[in-house]
Amino acid sequence: MEVFLQTIGSINDETRLKILHFIDINGEVCVCDIESSFDMIQSRISRHLKILKEGGFLKVRREGRWAYYSIRSPLDQFRQSILKEISYLDMKIPKLNKECKNV
Repeated sequence: MEVFLQTIGSINDETRLKILHFIDINGEVCVCDIESSFDMIQSRISRHLKILKEGGFLKVRREGRWAYYSIRSPLDQFRQSILKEISYLDMKIPKLNKECKNV
C-alpha cells in the first residue's frame, strides 16, 4: 500500500509530470539540462527528481559532479501504464536544451 501511495503521490504535480515525460522522450539527461530546458533553479528540479525517483520512475547515474536521470528499467507494468497515459496528456514540454559539456 505504501509503495502504491508513494508512486501516485510522485505524479501528483504538473511539473513532475512534465519532467517525467521530458525524460521519457529524451532519454538520459543531466540535471543541468533539465534545469536549463525548464528554466528552473537546480534545487527545485532536484526536489522533483528525488520525488520521482522515490516513486519508482527514475534511476540516477553519477559521473563526477554530474547526475544523469533516466527512466528506470525494467519498469513494472503499473508505472509503464502511467507513462503511457502521461504521453496522451496535452502538456507543453520544453525542447531539450543541452547545457552539460561533459556528455
